[in-house]
Amino acid sequence: MKAKGKALIVLVCVNTICVLWRGYMSFSLPQDENPCACERCLSEDDPWFMKRFNKSVEPFLSANYNLSEDAFNWWKRLQLEKGNFSIFRETVARLFLTVPPSPEVLESSPDRCRTCAVVGNSGNLRKSHYGPLIDFHDVIIRMNAGRIKGYEVDVGTRTTHRVMYLENSVDLDNTTHLVLAPFKILDLEWLTKALTTGFKGRSYTPVKSKIKSKDLVMVLNPAFMRYVHDMWLEKQGYYPSTGFMALVFALHMCDMVSVFGYGADSDGNWSHYWEELMDKKLKTGPHPGDTEYRMIQELDEQQKLKFYTGF
Repeated sequence: MKAKGKALIVLVCVNTICVLWRGYMSFSLPQDENPCACERCLSEDDPWFMKRFNKSVEPFLSANYNLSEDAFNWWKRLQLEKGNFSIFRETVARLFLTVPPSPEVLESSPDRCRTCAVVGNSGNLRKSHYGPLIDFHDVIIRMNAGRIKGYEVDVGTRTTHRVMYLENSVDLDNTTHLVLAPFKILDLEWLTKALTTGFKGRSYTPVKSKIKSKDLVMVLNPAFMRYVHDMWLEKQGYYPSTGFMALVFALHMCDMVSVFGYGADSDGNWSHYWEELMDKKLKTGPHPGDTEYRMIQELDEQQKLKFYTGF
């Protein structure tokens, strides 16, 4: 049997054992001793983790959430937004007349273990054979235009949440949550119109006019984006990547987090697993890719998530 096949069998066996162990733990431990039914839950008494993790920061906008003007002013500088705070609030109010007033989030419970796979687009997913392991998780988060067809053996087949910014939006099925990462008021206007009458405008590139699944829409909170930049990346780079924001909101949503497809490939390039990066000097653009990668490694070392780096 080839080495790849053996490695895949080992991965599946290990994770089957993990499922059985989580079930055992959920019955053998008194409920008041563990906040979740996993073997290990994110601990709030860990000084290293709690220096960065703030459970009170809402990952998503909702009809009842009031963004501060200070957070708005930070956010509007990301792409030189010209609209003021009043326009932002009016746009958000219109959006929540179309989409559900609050996002659908599975709450934590002592008798539940919420497992998340965060799947990035790095070239190091090629030939990884992580597909079955990724599909094993309850929540599977993908980014932007990350492809599945033709890459199932390495990236899996299921998606429950796809985090996208406007210019990289793709069609989704009726079981996948669209998680919008907004960088300007236009993004929020687009979402409202694309779900209803159709969007007629454009951004710096052509964008989709119509989308579906208005009941499965979530919008990242600008205050959460700032929190990721300030607390997790210590203000390195211009703003966090979509992938790193997805990773941190997974830490807020899940009890166990597994991370796949992050970092440069074996040649040191930040190519996607389905395409080679043409401009090798681009690296990660305005995002602090090296800082994000080191933080993922540190979270893995601190056993706050499991980082699968690729074979």
